[in-house]
Amino acid sequence: MTLRLVIFILSVGVFSGCKKDAPVNSQIEPKPYKLAIPEGFPLPEIPDDNPLTTEKIALGKRLFNDPILSRDSTISCGSCHFQEFSFSDGKQFSTGINNQQVNRNAPALTNMVYEKSLFRDGGAPTLELQILAPLDNPLEMDLPIFKVTERLQQDEEYVSLFKAVFGSEPNAFGITRAISAYERTLISGNSRYDQYTFQGNDNALTKSEIRGMELFFSDSLNCSSCHSGFNFTSNSFENNGIYLNYTDKGRGRITLKNSDNGKFKIPSIRNINVTAPYMHDGSFVTLNEVIDHYANGGKNHVNQSQKIKGFVISEQEKQDLINFLGSLTDYEFLTNPDL
Repeated sequence: MTLRLVIFILSVGVFSGCKKDAPVNSQIEPKPYKLAIPEGFPLPEIPDDNPLTTEKIALGKRLFNDPILSRDSTISCGSCHFQEFSFSDGKQFSTGINNQQVNRNAPALTNMVYEKSLFRDGGAPTLELQILAPLDNPLEMDLPIFKVTERLQQDEEYVSLFKAVFGSEPNAFGITRAISAYERTLISGNSRYDQYTFQGNDNALTKSEIRGMELFFSDSLNCSSCHSGFNFTSNSFENNGIYLNYTDKGRGRITLKNSDNGKFKIPSIRNINVTAPYMHDGSFVTLNEVIDHYANGGKNHVNQSQKIKGFVISEQEKQDLINFLGSLTDYEFLTNPDL
């Protein structure tokens, strides 16, 4: 994040403690929004300064998909996060304004309400703060939040919507709260795996998928040591040995520690069938390539995770594993018109 952006955040009150109360006479009575939590999922924590309301989520959805947030009004948040790809984009590297290419693969926005840190390197601690970086990045939207605010204040419809939801004209506080509120509704938890595991449907998985599930959770493959829990991620940072030399330092870029170089946040593998290409740089196109990488034990980078030791897997077992990964696809999530 640039120094100008950090200074601006502090000055305009993106943080809740800096928010100035606006006149409430222009606000409508908010309708509290209750998240539909899938079976087997814990209750998420919602920030006290950003309670979910129907009107705020609708505003956030509109902002998320509006190219008005980019400098030349050509791309939106949704330009890199498509619902059919679990809110990723199917490209190795996303493109920003002027067809500029970013240097990382766009992550899927799946179950963001449970995330404790954002970006591949964990550089943003909250959804509210995460929104600022793509706006400010000259390769992405190239329209810092203060300029977004100025632009929205010139739009009569947005002025009306912000007054109805927040009781004020568009500002950094409202913009970040609305978009993050919408993103917290992107909950995926109705795959066939969920139906089998949490909903008691013994016929939801095929025999091959069940064999693949057993392999996934086995000590020999050790997949679940990183892709664990209801969301299939430990939320930790690991170096998985893709390279001997990383041009992208990953977590090391944030902590400035050599021991964190090449470490990236372990992503959820929910909906993995539709989120290719894989890894922080989209370097693997297929799940076959991913499995082969882990079976071969990585490139033995100095920071490579001790969990990656290689394994032997037959072609049938590999197919069973891939079939199981396919059972993590939540088609309801990928097609829900409310999202």
